[in-house]
Amino acid sequence: METSAKKKKMSSAAMQQLIITGVLVLVLITLSLLSDRFLTASNMITVIRQAALVMITGAGATMLMSAGHMDLSTGSTLAFAGVLYAKLASGGMGLLPSGVICVALGILVGFVNGICVTKLKITHFIATMGTMYAVRGIAYIICDGISINSGLPRNFDQLGRGLIGGLVPYLIVVTVAILLVFIFIQRKTVLGKYSIAVGGNRTAAVLSGINADRTALRLFMIVGALAAFCGVLMSSRLGAGDPNVANSFHFDVICAIVLGGASLSGGDGSIIGMATGALIIEFLNNGLNIMGVDSFWQDVVKGLVLVLAVILTRTIQNRLKNQ
Repeated sequence: METSAKKKKMSSAAMQQLIITGVLVLVLITLSLLSDRFLTASNMITVIRQAALVMITGAGATMLMSAGHMDLSTGSTLAFAGVLYAKLASGGMGLLPSGVICVALGILVGFVNGICVTKLKITHFIATMGTMYAVRGIAYIICDGISINSGLPRNFDQLGRGLIGGLVPYLIVVTVAILLVFIFIQRKTVLGKYSIAVGGNRTAAVLSGINADRTALRLFMIVGALAAFCGVLMSSRLGAGDPNVANSFHFDVICAIVLGGASLSGGDGSIIGMATGALIIEFLNNGLNIMGVDSFWQDVVKGLVLVLAVILTRTIQNRLKNQ
């Protein structure tokens, strides 16, 4: 029976990934037919660059959602880290120590979120929403509400804009490396297995000896670290520390995860699916922008694609479960 259940789960996950990949291919074909400027090498690199930060944060956020939690403060943590990174660098501190400090503070933000959820028993929605506002406010305080773009080191934008061999952006290489690391963590480590177990059935996980609170706390800290690192990357790419960036970043991350087949209630989630979902969102953004579609209609199209893809995935999952 257990082997049969595992086979069903594997077939469901494979079908889920096949569906989301099919949606991505359909989006690519449709947009390339509608605009001859869409399917070019330079535009593809641009889109992947735009999706990179969602993928990086989404790698940790997928595991967090698998454990039954979500983090609404990722965009604010990104903005805060980006502003602080520019502030420290413009003040004469080296780029490496500046980046390390920013990531460490991102971990602290995640720790606060985790403590609020696991120890104070505040729901993740309320806890991370409070952090979202507080951290964004701190970002504005650091820079007095003004973008920091002067006094920065000459190589400040190297990580965000630099190319390897004049062709491949550093940002894409870093993104692929992080995705591979987290795919391994999710599939092969105790933390990955615990996140699925806790989200799938918390009571059963606790009874089997899993410390659900510790697992959630670690995942919140990981997400905080990744969001802060994305802030460093964003600041480097923009060549400035801007407190106004990433206002809807957390929604993009959550949409990518859900589009990738994860359940908001926990128990499942695929990092590869999340990455595919992030690409679908950014390809839609890019293609519709190229065609000059009004931003309001862009939201309508993206919303419809998200809902239809999720409905299709859930329908096939339910059929597989009932077989």
